[in-house]
Amino acid sequence: MIGTLGWQELLIILVILALIFGASRVSDLGGALGRGIREFRQEARRENEDDEDEESDEKQAAGAGSQSSSSASVDGSSDGDRSNGSG
Repeated sequence: MIGTLGWQELLIILVILALIFGASRVSDLGGALGRGIREFRQEARRENEDDEDEESDEKQAAGAGSQSSSSASVDGSSDGDRSNGSG
């Protein structure tokens, strides 16, 4: 619905808001909205970077895990064998 509003409609809405709340109040609301959007974008970027870091860490851990599992199979013992023997 908002996508169908033209610049004239938005201008009329802003004028009505200015008449109701006052021009200084509307500018304060606009500034707060801008800060909120900026903070949201920064957090979204951080989340995206954190997700990429986690994926690279998981890939590295998977590579290290496959190396340690191959060394356990060379020993002939595993965690499952130890738990069954002590039962």
